[in-house]
Amino acid sequence: MATNRDVRQRGSGPLSGEHVSGRLRPAPPTPPEPNPERTAPQSPTATLRRLSPAEFNAAMIHFYRGEVQRSNTWRNRLDTTTNWAVITAGATLSFAFSSPTNPHFVIPINSILVAIFLLMEARRYRYYEIWSSRVRVLETGYFAQLLAPESLPPDEEWAAHLASDLITPHFTISEWEAVGRRLRRNYLWIFALLALSWNLKVYLHPDPAYNFDIFIQRARVGVVPGWLVFTVGFIFNAAVMIFAIGTVKLREATGEVLPRHELALHPLQRVSSWTRSAAKSSSRTVLRTKRARHRVRTSASTTGELKKIDISEPPNR
Repeated sequence: MATNRDVRQRGSGPLSGEHVSGRLRPAPPTPPEPNPERTAPQSPTATLRRLSPAEFNAAMIHFYRGEVQRSNTWRNRLDTTTNWAVITAGATLSFAFSSPTNPHFVIPINSILVAIFLLMEARRYRYYEIWSSRVRVLETGYFAQLLAPESLPPDEEWAAHLASDLITPHFTISEWEAVGRRLRRNYLWIFALLALSWNLKVYLHPDPAYNFDIFIQRARVGVVPGWLVFTVGFIFNAAVMIFAIGTVKLREATGEVLPRHELALHPLQRVSSWTRSAAKSSSRTVLRTKRARHRVRTSASTTGELKKIDISEPPNR
């Protein structure tokens, strides 16, 4: 019994120092040192730069649609300001000419109001040019290369330009150029109409003025003499005309406006070539139809019955 108890104690008791030293387990293999490049967490920038071509194209398409929507929104705001100027000018002229006793100074007041609308629209036009310029960069640098990669030189700077503009947005058009463009497009004609209407109002009502002295006397507004009113109006409209002409050469923004030297006649040449090819194909179709009719008539005259022609067979030449 003592022997069996000793055996159990030896089998189940803790190992002695001699047994441990005699039966050492082999040391586990040291794991390889982790590569910091592989184990480091991927940053969002590194993940985005590893986009596949399909993912990149999808991102560019959605970005293009968003920029087009932005430019359309600001373009509609430009139309809103122009509508305000047209409506106020029409209402003012209707009031001024509706009765001979109505004052004429409402027309110069409306000219000042239209000038304020012009400044508001110029500011909106500058914002419109931000999104419109991005759209043009995508169209010329990305989509144009997809449509005609062989005929256009590669543009490697469009992506860097677009990225810098996204990081630090800035106006692509100056205030002077914005005011000059909107003035030449719409407001110059409104100012000219108001100026002519004021002169016509002062001349006609209440009776036609027979000389220039009577015209100057009618131009008086309260304590302000007529010659001063006439001089200020002449200087204002002359300044508007000079400003419109002086800002013609300001072309810092691209937007949807292309320089004239970039508008070649290649589209017309392509259309003419397409027309020629279409004409040739139509003439070939007519020729095949005539040959088919001739074969039908020949077969009918020889056999006395019409022969069904297989249209899949090439025509006899």
